[in-house]
Parts: sequence; structure tokens; C-alpha cells
Amino acid sequence: MERIQWFPGHMTKAMREMEAKKDLCDGVVCVLDARAPAATVNRNLLKMFGTKPVLYVLNKGDLADAEADAFVRMIEGKGHPCLQCNAVNGNSKRALVLKMQSITREKRERAQAKGMHRTFRFMVIGIPNTGKSTLINLLSGEKKAKTGDKAGVTRETRWIRCGDFDLLDTPGTMPPSFDDQHLALHLAFIGSINDDILHTDEIALALLEELGKIYPERLQERYALREIGTPLAMLEGVCRRMGFLMRGGDFDYERGEKAVIDDFRKGKLGKITLEKANDYEELFENN
Repeated sequence: MERIQWFPGHMTKAMREMEAKKDLCDGVVCVLDARAPAATVNRNLLKMFGTKPVLYVLNKGDLADAEADAFVRMIEGKGHPCLQCNAVNGNSKRALVLKMQSITREKRERAQAKGMHRTFRFMVIGIPNTGKSTLINLLSGEKKAKTGDKAGVTRETRWIRCGDFDLLDTPGTMPPSFDDQHLALHLAFIGSINDDILHTDEIALALLEELGKIYPERLQERYALREIGTPLAMLEGVCRRMGFLMRGGDFDYERGEKAVIDDFRKGKLGKITLEKANDYEELFENN
């Protein structure tokens, strides 16, 4: 498989803007994808903020299984505030606000003791397509931030008032290189890398191979597979089940590949978390 790499030019500009504005912020909201919390941590970006408090938010919790809860417990065990949410569900708003208030409580109390009232600021950061703008819209109660299913919708930084807070909406930012190609694949699976630069056939076959190892029953149930065989055999089973056949009876592999990726991203294969919290504790050390 060709090595996965994606760092478009606008991300360099975004990193410079974030660096310039970091001292204006009281804290950081780092949005992760609950299906792939380890893959969506950008440690290069977090290093920029030094000792500023970081709230980790595992978004898209409705698509993840119980292992996402294990990530929350592990991250909190490392001393970092963390919660799981679904930013398209209004019920998540109160928990988010309470966590943000707890991070700024000491500063708030010191300001009140001096008779001052101030608005606290958070920078919202993360890998593309983790739902940063959707989370900001949830907190603001309005569609103030541009959202979309495609990675890279937000291209510029801008401040947005959200109740008692000012939030800085930032573009999704990748590390300049992916040292762990296994985690890079997870980013491709969840749609955090622009699909236009990927080879859909390689991604679909890799996804089938991984799901065949960790969630075989999901594939068997969705696609009526008799057995978990090679990725190509499973793809042919998908095509057979979905009726993706070409004239002459040949398999329409392209439609099958797109269906597998789409089914995973939309939760049609059930609640899935691709990683185990115990395997990635070091990612959250000293962040």
C-alpha cells in the first residue's frame, strides 16, 4: 500500500495563526473522534500550548463502542479533563460547558475577587473532520461555524462568542508526517484525510481486513458473509450481497468499496472503536 501523507498548504498558515493567538487563550478544547481517539491526537499541535489546560472531547460518541469510555477513563487518569459527546445532540451541551467552567474556575474566582468580569477564551483544535465546528455550533446555539462531511472545510481561524466563552474555530490540522501508518489508515477510514488523494480500493480492503479481525460478526451480519476470508473475498461477498454486479456477472468492485467505507462512516456496521485505550497511554503523557 502506498504511504499515506496529507499536509496541504493551508495547514501551515493555520499553524502560524494558532501559534500567534495561543497566548490569548485560557485553555484548549482538543476534539478527537471517539472511533479513533489515538489516531486523532496531534501531539505536534498540542506541544504548542505548553502548560495550558487541555479538555479532550471524544466526539461522535454515538458511533463508538464501550472502548471509547475506556479512553475517557485513561485520559482522565493521566490528569486531563475529558468527556465523550455527540456534538449534533443538544444534550451534550451542559456537560461540555461544565467541563470548560471547571478548567477556568481558579482564574474566574481570582477575577471575581478583584471585582472583574471577563470572558474566557478557548482555542478549539483537532484533526480534520472530527467535528470541531459542529461542537462550536452546539455551544453557541447557532450555526456560526461552517461544517461539512469532507475533511478541510474550515480554512481560517476566527473567534465565535458562545455564551460565557469566546471560542477560536481553527482549521483541522495534521502532523507534517504520519510516523504510524496504522493510525494513518484509521484517519482515512473515518474521513479525516481528503478522499480525493486516497486509493479507495486500498482503503476499503484495509478496512475490511481490520474489521474482519476485531468485529467479524458485524461484517457477517451486514453483508451475509459465510466466513471471514481474505479482504478481496470479503469485498466480493459485499458485492454479491448488495447486488453490485456488472454485465456478464463480474463484480463491481468500485461500488462495493465505496459502500464498505460509507457503511462504516455512517454507523451502519454498528458502534465501533478501532483502538484500545491500553495500547496508547503514552500519547497522553505530558500533554
